[in-house]
Amino acid sequence: MLLPVNVTLGVVLAVLLAFAAAVAAWASLGRSREIVVAGLRATVQLAAVSALIGWVVHSLAPLLGFVALMFAVAVRTAGRRITGNRTWWWAALPVGAGVVPVVVALLLTGLVPLRGIALIPVTGILIGGALTATVLGGRRALDEIAVRHGEVEAGMALGLLDRDARLEIARPVAADALLPGLDQTRTVGLVTLPGAFVGMLLGGASPVEAGAVQLFVLVALMAVQVVAVALVLELVARGVLRRDQV
Repeated sequence: MLLPVNVTLGVVLAVLLAFAAAVAAWASLGRSREIVVAGLRATVQLAAVSALIGWVVHSLAPLLGFVALMFAVAVRTAGRRITGNRTWWWAALPVGAGVVPVVVALLLTGLVPLRGIALIPVTGILIGGALTATVLGGRRALDEIAVRHGEVEAGMALGLLDRDARLEIARPVAADALLPGLDQTRTVGLVTLPGAFVGMLLGGASPVEAGAVQLFVLVALMAVQVVAVALVLELVARGVLRRDQV
């Protein structure tokens, strides 16, 4: 067992969470409360998942329902991070467009069986990656358009379509959303040993098998995140995913 589940672990986690919130407050980052809430939510949610996972993985209907729940939560989280108006639900497109084809391909080729013990972690990793890329790409694109609104209008005055003018401004910063995934892939094995690799080793797999699984995860994540960034950028450029004017 990598970490024993006991009182000591609980105390260490509480101290780390309090430390993170305290540093955020000291640095005036304005995220102290969100850090504490995120930590508490993670505790409750993981406890619930741990209690339900044994039932979910052995029945197809609950399995598909759980995957749908993961997707719905990711869409709402991404959409609300990008905008506070009703256009948030468009985040379903960038989150799902990369994940669904990859998961379907894995099931059809037999690389991932239609069993919860395999499907849930793989799908969860991909949805999480799409969520992160969508949030970063969408927020950066909208922020840049708001800050450089005059340049967007200048482009339209020169004859560019609204979409093209916004793309010229937003594309470079939206592409930065790919950097975390790219850096993780480029430095894997040199800087970090990601969770899939370590989990496979702890589960009894050989280093070669663990490495193959981790490579698949990283490459699939890059594909999913590229699709997510490309689509969220397109939605922003077309004004479909937007913020209310203040």
